[in-house]
Amino acid sequence: MGWLGRLLGEKRDEALPLWTAVVQRGRQEHWYLDGAVPDSVDGRFDMIAAVLSLVLIRLEADGEAAAPLGAQLTERFVDDMDGQLRQMGIGDIVVGKHIGKMMSMLGGRIGAYREGLAVGDLKPALARNLYRAGEPPLSAITHVADALTRFHEALGGTPLAEVERGSLP
Repeated sequence: MGWLGRLLGEKRDEALPLWTAVVQRGRQEHWYLDGAVPDSVDGRFDMIAAVLSLVLIRLEADGEAAAPLGAQLTERFVDDMDGQLRQMGIGDIVVGKHIGKMMSMLGGRIGAYREGLAVGDLKPALARNLYRAGEPPLSAITHVADALTRFHEALGGTPLAEVERGSLP
């Protein structure tokens, strides 16, 4: 896309296949059934944000080569959340405030999940960010932690070109 396209607000679509794959992964039934993630607007946001966080952490590992894709993926997240908020009837005046809060939440989750992965235990981060309403059963949080850890490990071995195409492991 040239400078004129950017000036006129045209969106790049390189991250669309990856965003679609992130949303599909975050909506898989096992998160809500076996993982006891609340099947609500907040629960779905939290699960998609968890998957998105792991993908963004994966892209960080490739440094500058993946930085544009990470930025475009984040833009897709913002665009999608903006549309979702408007469909829920939230008006123009406060949409920006909600988007800012969601971006802050995403940033916090990225840090919490990065830290949990580094110490080998996602459960504390998941308890705070995925199960806001209370303590999940141990089997549920273990299911989610194990599945996300396996996903993170498989992502690490997936070539950037495949990730960009939305071919998530």
